[in-house]
Amino acid sequence: MHYIYILKSVNNPKKLYIGFTNDLRRRFTEHNKGQSQYTKKYLPWKIIYYEAYSSEKDAKGRERKLKQHARAWAQIKRRIVNSINES
Repeated sequence: MHYIYILKSVNNPKKLYIGFTNDLRRRFTEHNKGQSQYTKKYLPWKIIYYEAYSSEKDAKGRERKLKQHARAWAQIKRRIVNSINES
């Protein structure tokens, strides 16, 4: 499976990160060990949302759409508003 996921910084709740992986558990561990250039500044992280795809191409396309299209990002934020706003 291939996943897109959204992380939220525990210490800086306004920081969100969108990523793609084929191993969600491994990648989440890497983020929280500081092995990602962008996310190591805002440790620790928690997963607040993910989607699973059998096609790598579909997952990468979805990640790209969320990162590049404000409307797609706004739509997902409306769906997970409580997850974003909780501490």
